[in-house]
This record gives sequence, structure tokens and C-alpha cells, in this order.
Amino acid sequence: MPLLSFWKSNREQVLELNIEQIVSSAGDGNLRDGSNCSQELRQFFSVCPSERLFAHARYCLENSFEKGGIVLQDIVNELGRRLDFDVEDGLYQGKRNSIGFDGIWRVKNEPALIVEVKTTDYVTIPLEKLANYREQLAASDRLARDSSILIVVGREDTGALEAQVRGSRYAWDMRLISIEGLVKLVQIKEKSDDPGSLLQIRQLLRPFEYTKIDRIIDVIFTTAADVESQQAPEQDLSAGEEVHRQIRTEPELLNAKRQQAVDAFAALKGKEFIKKSRTLYWTPDKSIRVCCAVSKKYEGDYQPYWYAFHPTWEEFLAEGKESYFILSCMDREEAYAIPYSWLRENKKNLNMTDRGERSYWHVPLTTMEGNRLAINTSKIGSKTSLDPYRFNFATT
Repeated sequence: MPLLSFWKSNREQVLELNIEQIVSSAGDGNLRDGSNCSQELRQFFSVCPSERLFAHARYCLENSFEKGGIVLQDIVNELGRRLDFDVEDGLYQGKRNSIGFDGIWRVKNEPALIVEVKTTDYVTIPLEKLANYREQLAASDRLARDSSILIVVGREDTGALEAQVRGSRYAWDMRLISIEGLVKLVQIKEKSDDPGSLLQIRQLLRPFEYTKIDRIIDVIFTTAADVESQQAPEQDLSAGEEVHRQIRTEPELLNAKRQQAVDAFAALKGKEFIKKSRTLYWTPDKSIRVCCAVSKKYEGDYQPYWYAFHPTWEEFLAEGKESYFILSCMDREEAYAIPYSWLRENKKNLNMTDRGERSYWHVPLTTMEGNRLAINTSKIGSKTSLDPYRFNFATT
């Protein structure tokens, strides 16, 4: 059975397969440039949960199997996509009159990265050859001359390769990272909701002078501040000035409920969603976007659930062809997918907190007859029933 058909009908079973078994199920199982196997495998990686991508990368490093190196190349390029790069896949094997890069990672208004993937650093890497790739790409106007080279190595102990780069004339053009280090960057990005964290992460992948360590400190500080802000509950104020002071829900439980809601919505839409950050998800082509917030139940029936809607979330949703703000409740086996168009038109009717760097709209829910819920548009004193937007978790 072709891999993608198998994935759609037996998702959990596919998630239990190792990467060798997955490759053998893709196309005709013969992984080569331009093959159906390659196309299907890359499509699978584009929807594969990040945790399984990490596991497949480690399998490639810990087990010797045919095509393991080029499978790892595809996984590394997918990790680049998870860091929001636009990735151009390279060839598996060099061809005459072709440029033999493993991947090119691009972001608008930032220098491109030419990526080289190596399973080990035991073999000396011809740095001049990598530099020639960059010159050829620049000469053909495929990237600017301020691009740099990122060497992704399987082993974390890269002392010999580091020394080779430092002692060469390419020290200011090349950067090294282990597979495990790249995995950790993706994990940090997916746990964060601060766009600044992603910018700092991407800067780490480019060569910079590190006698002065301010840039590394910036990454640590930005990430730590973002994590600290997430320690507060996702819902800290009701509409108006009253402050809810109740026992906080553990972040793990909030995240589990969020994932349950997103999975149910994905099944309802017949789409695959991959995680962009703690609360943001999108389809692999980035056309359908979802922001999912979770609220515990507060005392009283007037506003038993409350959500914040942040400007950065709005920016993300606004760029999608089809976007939704999903409201999930900790004590309900249903959630509500509010079209972004409704928020765009009605945010002026919602209360807003503006604390300088931290601002957000209030999205409080109120109880209607029959335990049904509605959004309380506080400024105009009206209610919008959530019945048209409700979906059950049973769809999973």
C-alpha cells in the first residue's frame, strides 16, 4: 500500500514504523532523485509530527541501512521547514552540470543558508567544494553572495571538524550544528509563542563573531522570557477589571487539551496540521491556519471561560487563505472554531488590555440556555452564539 494512503487510513500504525519500513512503503521503495518514493517520502515528512521526525533522525544515525544518509538529508530539510525556512531540496547524488548542495534554506530579507548534511565527521569535508557551491549558486543568481554554509553533522562531538573550519579561510562563511542541536532548536521554537525567539534561533545558524557572546545571551534571554510568560495561565483576566485568582491548570494538561482540539478539527477538515508554535498550527502549504487557546472553567455562569487573543496571533491568521481561532474548554469534549473573518470584523467590540509590549483582546464566553456558550462582545453588550462553530472531539 502506498505510504500516504496507508497514513490516511492507519495513522497510528504508521507512527509505530521505523524509518526503514516507512521508506520501503513509499512509492516503489527505491529512493532516488525524482522518484515517486522521494516525492511521497517528502510529503510524509511534511505532515509527520515533530517528535517522530526526531526519532527517525536518530534512527538514521544509530542504525546503518541503505539510503540512510539521504533519508537523513530529507529529514534535516524538513527540520529547516519547521524553523519556517523556505527550503529547496538538493539532489541525493551529484550530477554533471549540477550544483551538489543538500538544501538551500531561505527567509525573506535574510541571507540564505546552503546546507550540507553529514552523518559523521570522521571523514574530512572538502570545504573548498562547499564554498564553490555557494559561488556557483551566486553566479547563477539563485542566491546572494552574503549567504553562508551550514554543515549539519550527525555526531555532537565535532571537534575535528570544528578545528578544520577554524583553521581554514572559510571560518567566517561556515557554521556547524549537530542533528541533536538542530532538534533542540525546533523544540524550543515549537514551545514558544514569541516571534522574537524564532528570529534569534535563525541567527544562531549563521556565522557570527562569538568572542563577544551577546547574541547567544539574547537567544537565552528571549527564550527564557517567553517561557516565563507562559507560566501564567492562558486566561488571567475576565472582561472588565475583575481578576480571577484560582488554582492554575498545569501547562501539560492545557497543551494536551489543545492538541486534542486541533486533532479533532484536522479530522473534521480532512487536513493535516503541523505545529508552528505552542498555540499556532498550519497545513504544510501554510494556506489553512489555526490558533488554539484553552480555558479552564471559572466560577459562575456569566463568564465561565475566558481567552486572550494576541496581535501576533492575528498576524499569523491574517496571512492564511482560511484561518480559525479555536476555543477549547478544559471540562468539555467539544471546541469552537471561530473564523478569523469574524474576529477581524468584531475585535473592535471586544475589550482590550494594552500593557505596552503585551496587549491582547478579551474573548469571554457566557452561558446561554441549555448550557450553550456564546462570545460576549462586551463593548456593545451583545452575544454571538457558538453553536455554528462547535465541533466534537469524537471526530478523532
